[in-house]
Amino acid sequence: MTETLPAGARRLFPYHAPEELTAERAPGLLIPRLLEDGDAADLAWLSGAYGEERLAAWIAARGGRQLSRRSRAFWAVVLDASPSEPPPARAAADLWPL
Repeated sequence: MTETLPAGARRLFPYHAPEELTAERAPGLLIPRLLEDGDAADLAWLSGAYGEERLAAWIAARGGRQLSRRSRAFWAVVLDASPSEPPPARAAADLWPL
């Protein structure tokens, strides 16, 4: 799985070198960005590179933290996955006790 990200999808990763953007080296970068902002060609590449089972497993494990609520709900239906829930919101006092 050394598939390099297609040139058209590189627009979503302006600060990354093309050689870093392979399916093998950067799943934690590619999967959430393409699921959130990719077009049809980007998503076709993503599905071919990782397969629907692996994408569904990623949604279940990390989708709650790395996708918007809307994208998480959409991809959970499309991939028949149970997305992880985002962590509960913390009160400002918990974050800034001073």
